[in-house]
Amino acid sequence: MTTEVKIHEDAKSRLEELQAEIRLQTGRNVTQQELVTRLIDEAYESRSDVINSFRDSSVPLSEDEKEAMRRDRFRSGVETDESDIDDGLDG
Repeated sequence: MTTEVKIHEDAKSRLEELQAEIRLQTGRNVTQQELVTRLIDEAYESRSDVINSFRDSSVPLSEDEKEAMRRDRFRSGVETDESDIDDGLDG
């Protein structure tokens, strides 16, 4: 079964560049389908790395960053309970 996948021009260009480099270094012609299949197989084997690459930040905050967040907090002096939050959300 063949399925068409649309990719951006810059990704297509990098795929072609990688394909050409494989040909130059190995003397073997590989199709883009073979190359994409290999890339998917390798990504599947290291899926946690791939998943983490989509996180906003995979690096935890440093102690200095945590302290800066604590330092910049303030209290308004007003007690807030769930009903206040619900009222605010219901708007």
